[in-house]
Amino acid sequence: MFNRQAQKDIESRLSYFPAVAVLGPRQCGKTTLARTIVGQRGAHATYLDLERPDDLALLTDAPLFLNSLANQLVVMDEVQRAPELFQALRVQIDERRHAGEKTGHFLLFGSASRDLLRQSSESLAGRIDYLELTPLRLDEIDATHRAASWLRGGYPDSLLAPSDAMSQTWRRAYLSQVIERDIPFFAPRIPGPMLRRLLSMLAYDQGGLLNSARLAQSLGLSAQAVNRYLELMVELFHVRRLPAWGGKTTKRLTKSPKVFIRDCGLLHALIDIVDEGTLVRHPVVGASFEGFVIEQIINMLGTEWQYSFYRTQHGAEIDLICERGDQRIAIEVKRSTHPVPSAGFYDGCDIVKATQRWLVHAGEKTVELRAGFLSFPWHAMTDRLNGLTR
Repeated sequence: MFNRQAQKDIESRLSYFPAVAVLGPRQCGKTTLARTIVGQRGAHATYLDLERPDDLALLTDAPLFLNSLANQLVVMDEVQRAPELFQALRVQIDERRHAGEKTGHFLLFGSASRDLLRQSSESLAGRIDYLELTPLRLDEIDATHRAASWLRGGYPDSLLAPSDAMSQTWRRAYLSQVIERDIPFFAPRIPGPMLRRLLSMLAYDQGGLLNSARLAQSLGLSAQAVNRYLELMVELFHVRRLPAWGGKTTKRLTKSPKVFIRDCGLLHALIDIVDEGTLVRHPVVGASFEGFVIEQIINMLGTEWQYSFYRTQHGAEIDLICERGDQRIAIEVKRSTHPVPSAGFYDGCDIVKATQRWLVHAGEKTVELRAGFLSFPWHAMTDRLNGLTR
């Protein structure tokens, strides 16, 4: 139903690399995309779901089975379930290269980050490229569903639910699955109830500065344990740590990262926000909107850019700085229909030497506030960002 922008990128990288790994959170659309690619290739591709015992059994003797598919693209889903395969994949890639087949051998999909799949980076170094598949982005959602994306988030089953209440039910079930099934697979010693409490605390402080000591005191844990739990949620694509800008200035800058629940739908499920009326009256509404906009921008621009925020000890702030080469975009986010940038934003733009200065808001009008400062609505982000990624 949705046209995933990542598909073109996957096909392009398969034309250059022997293996491509597409990583992202569970239920973000990886399986649908994998089956789409296999369907388009027909007899020239084979799909394996490694969470199915029958498919996993086929790889008991991986070299023998993979040899039988020598002329096909082998697509493996939930590859984190069988990290021991990567050594066999390396041998297959090298043998196919020797036979003159240099690219497009394996397409791997997984629900964990590259760091959690270290065996792949060690075994397939120089043979594999990585992509992140996020939940649905604004440039992948039609106008009918775009208005609901802030409330419901970007997971397809949540966005397409017949009602807000059913969407909320799906998201609660999803969180339970992540906490009770996925986390124990990677970290069996982390107690689920403690992790849920940590996620809820992060949700109520959406976009706040990370204070591990305060979180540890509230949870009765050590700061090291909190950081370990947080790191795992980052690796599973559910939490984003946005670092502080590290440029040179005489100003005293905040150095702690800001922390966001990445999908706003999961954020709202954690703090029991079911519908838009509840959301707009909730104290977290401003931070929720800021996190939604920031996540959309980062997901659409991709990994070629570097991201940070700017904040002085006196409160002057830029919500998001996007940097690539000589481009530096300073962005302020305001959930207002008639926003006015803060004086600290203007000052910060001068300090970081921003080449573009944006204010993204919840209204409808696009205006130039002053020379070089553009104010536009959140639903116009797609056109602005597509112009930067061409």
